[in-house]
Amino acid sequence: MSDVFPITIYHNPDCGTSRNALAMIEAAGYVPNVIDYRDVGWTRPLLERLLSDMGAAPRDVLREKGTAAAELGLLDEAVPEDEILAAMVEHPILVNRPIVVTPKGTKLCRPSEMALTLLERLPDHFTKEDGEVMRP
Repeated sequence: MSDVFPITIYHNPDCGTSRNALAMIEAAGYVPNVIDYRDVGWTRPLLERLLSDMGAAPRDVLREKGTAAAELGLLDEAVPEDEILAAMVEHPILVNRPIVVTPKGTKLCRPSEMALTLLERLPDHFTKEDGEVMRP
């Protein structure tokens, strides 16, 4: 990880969007701090800080697809944000990914090319897993 321009990515290696964002960061010449949040988990203070930095609410980063969000009753609009946040701490996979943190800001990088807006330098080009060529 570079001390000059530190980058942290909260990453799920099973997610193509997350893999693409990480690969874009690396293609730009950075060595990010990669945190597999499924293994490490979340703390409430960390999630609260990331959400605050993004100007987001827990519902804004709640992952529905491939999670137990529906079974846990979290998709109902009446569910308080505090309850969603508690569920995210208990079930880390409920947080959508990847979340990238750099000196330029913090964002949920969906689509993956959103990560490019957080970098000081960009890769010349990048080919995503699906073959799409990105030319920043």
